[in-house]
Amino acid sequence: MGCGITLWKLRRFLKDYKLQLILGPLFKLIEAVFELIVPLVMADIIDNGAKKGDAAYVWRMGLVMAALGISGWCFAIICQKSASIASQGFGTKLRTELYKHINSLSHKEIDKFGTSSLITRMTNDINQLQLSVAMLIRLVTRSPFLIIGAVVMSTIINFRLAIVVYIATPFIAFVLYFIMTRSVPFFKMIQKKLDKTSLLTGENLSGNRVIRAFSKQKSENDKFYEATEDLAKISLRVGRLSALLNPLTYLIVQIAIIAIVWFSGGIVYTGSMTQGEVIALVNYMTQIYLAMAVLANLIVIFTKASASAIRVSEVFETEPSVKEYTKNPIEINPDAPKIEFKDVSFAYDGDYDLRNISFSVQKGQTVGIIGGTGSGKSTLINLIPRFYDVSKGEILIDGVNVKDYSFRQLRKQMGIVPQKSSLVSGTVKDNMLWGNKDATDNEIISALKTAQAWDFISKSENGINSVVNQGGKNFSGGQKQRLTIARAIVSKPQILILDDSSSALDFATEANLRRALNSNIEDTTKIIVSQRVSSIKNSDLIIVLDDGDMVGIGTHKELLENCETYREICSSQLSEKEASV
Repeated sequence: MGCGITLWKLRRFLKDYKLQLILGPLFKLIEAVFELIVPLVMADIIDNGAKKGDAAYVWRMGLVMAALGISGWCFAIICQKSASIASQGFGTKLRTELYKHINSLSHKEIDKFGTSSLITRMTNDINQLQLSVAMLIRLVTRSPFLIIGAVVMSTIINFRLAIVVYIATPFIAFVLYFIMTRSVPFFKMIQKKLDKTSLLTGENLSGNRVIRAFSKQKSENDKFYEATEDLAKISLRVGRLSALLNPLTYLIVQIAIIAIVWFSGGIVYTGSMTQGEVIALVNYMTQIYLAMAVLANLIVIFTKASASAIRVSEVFETEPSVKEYTKNPIEINPDAPKIEFKDVSFAYDGDYDLRNISFSVQKGQTVGIIGGTGSGKSTLINLIPRFYDVSKGEILIDGVNVKDYSFRQLRKQMGIVPQKSSLVSGTVKDNMLWGNKDATDNEIISALKTAQAWDFISKSENGINSVVNQGGKNFSGGQKQRLTIARAIVSKPQILILDDSSSALDFATEANLRRALNSNIEDTTKIIVSQRVSSIKNSDLIIVLDDGDMVGIGTHKELLENCETYREICSSQLSEKEASV
């Protein structure tokens, strides 16, 4: 029942296809009516044409049968087209809306589902739902109608022989029910095993270099083999069960046909029934068998679709924890600090990951954030553009709470370079235009120079039109970092956030980058997250984090005097002379 309700919830994506939902089943029913008439015409040909040797009558009725067949084919084509339009349109709308909804979710919800799971829901699950819509239009009404119609027509022809049909039909239904109830759970297990196989495939392909570096090919192959072996075993169990379906139902049908032929012999002999009517009964028995086999396949399709509908609806029913409260621009206070944290605490789940953070940053200042691994550096900067919302306290930008901004107005002020450098396929220029779609070539080149990326881009044959492969795999780690920094600079941000984005740069290149940032975008407020003291020691303000607590704040000199954690970090990286400079 729950699965059916979940499928029903997705009906809104079919509202533009009401005509197809009416015409498709209607024309399929007309085709089924013609199919039910054909055995009667055949019986008439045998009784009034072939039996009497009237060739002209056989030809005339043969043309009638041909007309019924062609008409049924035309109606089936119309139904097929209606089903294609509705199912593909449904899938397109559902996929588009799901993608839009996923993009409305905050980092917290995306982390919860996982990227691989969301991709599977966007592709495989929606494809399964598309198939169910097509089958709904094409076969859901046809199969039950054929079964009921064939039983009724058998009764009209001869009630006594129709009893054979009455007895055989429940037996066929029982076999179908018996096999399907045992098969359906396995189909659900197969889906889960396929998910696991897809996950392993994705992990192995994306981490191929790491696997080779650690010579783990054999262990990964064994893991994948184990997963596919589990999938194969379940598939074989389903296959063995499904293999019983056709032989058992076919056996029942053949026994029923033998019974019809056997009992009809005496009836035909007495003249109460014709030979053509016997053939018609046999045809109706065959139609019932075929319709029930189709019905069994429909049950499998809709069972899979129900599971997919639950997975898709789960995403739709997930509300973003970070919500946009207004889309209108708001006035700022130019005299207020550019960024201000007021007693900010944050928790992903359970215990606080950041506790009671308070500081303010003026326009144009450079802020360094340093601390050990897991101290909360990235978490802190992700609160500024509202990738996550604070659990306690408030964050102000230009004197306005970040929650009062529209997402566009808030994030348009910022250029963000995440820890993991990410480029999109296309050209270098295409990637730069992400930051500012109206940027000129000169502005792009200027940003590349500031980010220390122009030295290698200028040497390539196509310059800023150089090709970027998927994920930027044709660039080194340091080159990707510099390109992502340039992309952020092109947007001319008021706040530039660099989240450990120079970790792959050598010390000389990083020093040149710092000087270029200070001289070329001096009015921009810069937040630099790093584990290198050399990267942040000349900052106007340095924030020291330790396990979610702000244990120090001040300049390099001040922190050396009054922050033990900072002194320990400095002593582990710099000589006493270097630290004192």
